[in-house]
Amino acid sequence: MPVTPPGAKHLVLIDGSGYIFRAFHALPPMTRPDGTPVNAVFGFTQMLSRFLTDHRGSHLAVVFDASRLTFRNEIYPDYKAHRPDPPPELIPQFALIREATEAFGVAQVEQPGFEADDMIAAYAREFVAQGGEVTIVSSDKDLMQLVRPGVQMLDPIKQKPIRDPEVFEKFGVPPEKVVDVQALAGDPTDNVPGVPGIGIKTAAALIQEYGDLEGLLANTGKIKQPKRREALEQNAEKARISKRLVQLDDQAPLTLAVEALAVRAPDPAMLSSFLAAQGFRSVIARMGLGEAAGDAGTRARQAAVAAAQAATALPEIDRGSIPFGPYETVTTLEALHAWVAEGMQAGIIGLDTETDSLNALRANLVGVCLATAPGRACYIPLRHVAAGTNQGDMLAAPVEAPPQIPFDQAMDALRPLLTDRGVLKVLQHAKYDLEVLRRPENGGIEVGPIDDTMLISYAMEAGKHGHGMDELSVLHLNHKPVGFDAVTGTGRTRISFAQVPLDKATEYAAEDADVTLRLWHVLRPQLREEGALALYEQVERRMVAVLRDMEVAGIKVDGAELARIGEDFSQRMVVLEQEIHTLAGRPFNVGSPKQLGEILFDEMKLPGGRKGKAGAWGTDASVLEELAAQGVPLPRKVLDWRQLAKLKSTYVDGLAAAIDPRDGRVHTDFSMANTSTGRLASTEPNLQNIPIRTEEGVKIRRAFVAEPGHVLLAADYSQIELRLLAHLAEVPALREAFETGQDIHSRTAADIFRLPPDAVDKEARRRAKTINFGIIYGMSAFGLAGRLGIGPGEARGIIDAYFAQYPGIRDAMERLKEEARLRGYVSTSFGRRLWVPDINAKDMVRRAGAERAAINAPFQGGAAEIIKRAMVRLPGALKAAGLAARMLLQVHDELVFEVPEAEVEPTAALVRQVMEGVATLRVPLAVEVGSGRSWAEAH
Repeated sequence: MPVTPPGAKHLVLIDGSGYIFRAFHALPPMTRPDGTPVNAVFGFTQMLSRFLTDHRGSHLAVVFDASRLTFRNEIYPDYKAHRPDPPPELIPQFALIREATEAFGVAQVEQPGFEADDMIAAYAREFVAQGGEVTIVSSDKDLMQLVRPGVQMLDPIKQKPIRDPEVFEKFGVPPEKVVDVQALAGDPTDNVPGVPGIGIKTAAALIQEYGDLEGLLANTGKIKQPKRREALEQNAEKARISKRLVQLDDQAPLTLAVEALAVRAPDPAMLSSFLAAQGFRSVIARMGLGEAAGDAGTRARQAAVAAAQAATALPEIDRGSIPFGPYETVTTLEALHAWVAEGMQAGIIGLDTETDSLNALRANLVGVCLATAPGRACYIPLRHVAAGTNQGDMLAAPVEAPPQIPFDQAMDALRPLLTDRGVLKVLQHAKYDLEVLRRPENGGIEVGPIDDTMLISYAMEAGKHGHGMDELSVLHLNHKPVGFDAVTGTGRTRISFAQVPLDKATEYAAEDADVTLRLWHVLRPQLREEGALALYEQVERRMVAVLRDMEVAGIKVDGAELARIGEDFSQRMVVLEQEIHTLAGRPFNVGSPKQLGEILFDEMKLPGGRKGKAGAWGTDASVLEELAAQGVPLPRKVLDWRQLAKLKSTYVDGLAAAIDPRDGRVHTDFSMANTSTGRLASTEPNLQNIPIRTEEGVKIRRAFVAEPGHVLLAADYSQIELRLLAHLAEVPALREAFETGQDIHSRTAADIFRLPPDAVDKEARRRAKTINFGIIYGMSAFGLAGRLGIGPGEARGIIDAYFAQYPGIRDAMERLKEEARLRGYVSTSFGRRLWVPDINAKDMVRRAGAERAAINAPFQGGAAEIIKRAMVRLPGALKAAGLAARMLLQVHDELVFEVPEAEVEPTAALVRQVMEGVATLRVPLAVEVGSGRSWAEAH
């Protein structure tokens, strides 16, 4: 926002109520000397001080909500009725923020019966009528209807203007039509009903076509889509009520005359007293209220504070983006102490590490990056060596190393900043950096508190795009960061990061911290707006420490048992090869898809062969399964051989190579943001794909063992996805079966095959089980036919019988597909949005795949949510109970613990209690618990 010229009238209206909540959730917990929470107060005073010292307007006012009930509750009693009470830590800060406003000498406005937004609308109308310009400091979408010539908005966190183009990007219509779009789309946050099934995009298209809400409602007969037309006709009055709820009242009575909003200097004594009582030293310094300090240490700290304030001053609204760099290379303790002081005062820093390995448990710390404000960042080299130095000598400081602070001295200087509970550390993929820094050889620092931009993005947009830093930077900052290959090279010429010259290392590394902090400023405020705040704070962020501890713990693997399994698999593969050669009529390389295709389709003349672009026959699993289903024995033998080969390569040879010689355990890496459903993945080694019920899978699990004096305890959610299906769909029979403890597959078989319960045999139950699980994955009749070894016609008949018996399931599936088409995403029972990008694709194959994903996502995603909730609660529950069990693995719906032999029973009881109690569904959750010396025995 430009400085107001002398004599010009410019009113700055601060949405006080909105800013309180944003500041509270954006800033780390802070308390003043008497223990009162003050993080929102601190953010608020920082903002006010900057507006006053930078002369940002001729008039300034903070606008608050006076009460929860307004004239809108008379129109619609349920308006905002379901909003939760404020967090306990925020409640005492409301009064303090009003005190802060008074101490700064800033006018404050509130009016019973009206919302702050109405008062903002009224003052904006009046001030523009008097020839002035207005800036509304808020990002609240409801205020975007006020944008017009003379009135703009300023996002207080992103520090970006909101004018006509930004409003159009948000709503698809100009500001004057925003209320019509909101009336149709509704707002679940405020309980504005809207029209069911119509989202922002559809509403914008309708308003663009028919002009306004009444024009649309007068022409519903022209709507081609039957469901949409019916929804509009049946909910016309709700739409009209919704418009009255979202339309701001710019005729609200003005509680203060416009002249009373003129900017005036605060009373220094009153302001200094208030700020000192809160412990806000940095604001006192910014306002020039403190006494000059005499000692050199204090002067140095004040210099660092001044630098931080200069760097973090809010940018002008019409200024170009802050440049990325140049950044500082910190090679002296004096410079590092200044950066630490600056970070302390900033209260929020970007943090990143540079290492010599992607394996956090083996990586040596090479350098640390800090950012204290957008564009203000540094790189602290710690273990750089001269180019050409043997990378095996990383921990030794060679003579020819470039200038840098001795490692221990640097870590001692950083420790207070990285552990200070009043400074929020913002990282991208925090789990990796926390593991690196906690290792003794890398400083042994327990970093906290933290935010993770990767997980913030993932909590809002799982499945919509990737969540790596580079992709997020391009997406949200329109900036492509320096690539790792650009500084280390590629292929055989690649060098370790420790060998990168300091100027290039600084350009690359400091930018990472800068980008991470900028992403936080953009993404963190969106969590509440997107309904993902609770998911992020209560689940995703808490998972970081849980998974870090699990990875560090690892799980013991019996190398001798692995060798025996490998030998068994090798012998069986030899036998299978001989059988395959006999069936083929000649020997060939079973592992060669090209040779196999020639055998099947050129020599054996089997039907259904398809050649790829390179001219070779396709022999993937789907082709072989199709042939096997037709009764051809050779494809089945090849599938068996491939399964053994994969298991041997991945889980026998791979596990053996992954055993850490230091402790005899494997330490998998849990990926937190790779799946579209919220499920965890694991790599190096991947433990998610070990077959669960096959003989081979059982053998592999025998190699996972407990330490002496301990057992492994496995706790598995029973049929959790089917329970979620019963929860989401109106299927009384399924709910009854779960509530009464019936075998769900036998009950399904009895229902769809019209059998008495005692007449259900194994085959009927097998078919019912296949369709029960298949239906969650959107399985087609062709897919079911392949699974059951029957014809497509018979499979279609089974599916029709299933839906006839359980029509609520078909209705639920159709609702999910329609939700995905309208919104672009589906939601779990716990509110996570799971994006389905191809749901409206023109290509029929891609669209069909997206429809299956839309059906399955809420069940997989809901199951992931439930087990994550259990995981974040279990470590604390075990500790509180005095139990020594360690959580080691999470594999789909199962958790594996290592438990002292004497504590198996109480641990099992506690684990079951916590896991079954983390969510309340319409059917009970059930957990099966077993224990044994090996993972296989625990089942």
